Amino acid sequence: MFTVGLTGGIGSGKSTVADLFAELGTPVIDTDAIAHELTAPAGAALGAIRASFGESVMQVDGTLDRAALRRRVFSDASARHQLEAILHPRIRQAVAQTLATLTGPYALIVIPLLVETGGYRGVLNRVLVVDCPEDLQVARVMARNGLAQGEVEAILAAQAGRPERLAAADDVILNTASPEALRTQVATLHRRYLALSTTPSS
Repeated sequence: MFTVGLTGGIGSGKSTVADLFAELGTPVIDTDAIAHELTAPAGAALGAIRASFGESVMQVDGTLDRAALRRRVFSDASARHQLEAILHPRIRQAVAQTLATLTGPYALIVIPLLVETGGYRGVLNRVLVVDCPEDLQVARVMARNGLAQGEVEAILAAQAGRPERLAAADDVILNTASPEALRTQVATLHRRYLALSTTPSS
């Protein structure tokens, strides 16, 4: 199956873009959703996270304290790498299993840390980056998540920079204008991917 990896920095609008592709009938695999399942109660990664990070990232009821874990990994690069080593192989396995069940011309895989991990290049035909200026990212995340500016900037600092993401892109959606403009960009790319997915060279 022809695959498109969708990525972008926090607050860039990846979920909105993915939803628009889904409205057009495109199967969407969201690695964030997979990660959430892996770290839910009885999730396949929860035991390894507890063993690696201890009770400080757990709630009293045995569920993951996501806020505590987020603070830990965004303030400590070694902790972030440790968490990635637990999650990323399991996420990639789940992506492969889901892809094997899909039918259709192409699938969209939402991978927020695509550029940072580089772990999906072998299964992707195209990389699509949702782009916007960093000050707009900060404003969106502060409004959406109620985080302080410093917390959002720490997350941005832990992610690939805008130039690095754009350098990895085959296609770019600029998410700074109206919802209608965003929908038009998605529709144009959808037609392109349909065409690419049916050509022998793909």
